[in-house]
Amino acid sequence: MAGGLGAKKVDVTWATEEAGLLLAISIKSINFKDSRTANYQKNLVNRRGDMLMEAVTLHRRFPYAVLAAFFFLDKGAELDNTERRKSTFINAHARLKLFTGRNDPAGRDEQFERFYLFLLDAAPTAVNIRAYEVGKPGHPLSLDMIMEELLSIAAERNPDFYEMDGGNLRSAT
Repeated sequence: MAGGLGAKKVDVTWATEEAGLLLAISIKSINFKDSRTANYQKNLVNRRGDMLMEAVTLHRRFPYAVLAAFFFLDKGAELDNTERRKSTFINAHARLKLFTGRNDPAGRDEQFERFYLFLLDAAPTAVNIRAYEVGKPGHPLSLDMIMEELLSIAAERNPDFYEMDGGNLRSAT
């Protein structure tokens, strides 16, 4: 997809000919412990940098687009704290909080409208996922709640084309 600072591949997009980019979701993950430190924080700063560059690139070209970040961590990231350091999960909330909550299309390009952390337990027999908005580690969300919020923001920014009706997105025409 063409962006303000060059082409950018985005994991999930919703775009129309009339409105352009309406919604984009960037997905990143850290799935393995660092062998030296035995925690999941080794690439946290690098992943944050990658995602922020995506936000800047897309918001420069599409300021009204709703950008969401989905950052998946292994469930072990919730429990890798030590006496000297908080868990990766708690540290990720602190390090990413500044980059969520862009409520105005004229807001900071490097912010996502919403940034979510997911704790993933990918056991061979079943997958368990817990989702949290960055900055709110004690308030789990369902994927339905997340998608409804993102679609609501997109409809609010594109009222000539879309509206929410009972939690469902529909054409305004």
